[in-house]
Amino acid sequence: MQTYFVLKFVHVIGAAVLLGTGAGIAFFMLLAHRTGRAEVVAAVARMVVIADVLFTASAVVVQPITGTLLAWSVGYSLWDGWIAASILLYLVTGAFWLPVVWMQMRMRDLATEAVREGRALPQEYHRLFGLWFAFGFPAFASVL
Repeated sequence: MQTYFVLKFVHVIGAAVLLGTGAGIAFFMLLAHRTGRAEVVAAVARMVVIADVLFTASAVVVQPITGTLLAWSVGYSLWDGWIAASILLYLVTGAFWLPVVWMQMRMRDLATEAVREGRALPQEYHRLFGLWFAFGFPAFASVL
């Protein structure tokens, strides 16, 4: 029974990390973007990419492992309606999150290059930010 509570604790912490890191990243990227300043975007995007790699990616790995072990430990099938729905939502989140990570890295690189060359953020950055913003809604909604 103690194993169940440890798994549950890790699973809940993982969910909090996914939700919290996602919300924090979105908040800080949006605020950086609103400044229109390449140096701000470059600095924030650099930190956001690190946070995604350290926190989000770790939680992304932990969640399905702990979730599966929890379901099995109490005798649920992974095909039970609510579990199957949560797995589907997890996959939807991943389908939007993986491209977002790439977009964040590319926006970071574009902003860094703009700073180095002393110019404004390029059009490609603005296009990617629009996609990044749009991809955030289904990803975040699926996490919720």
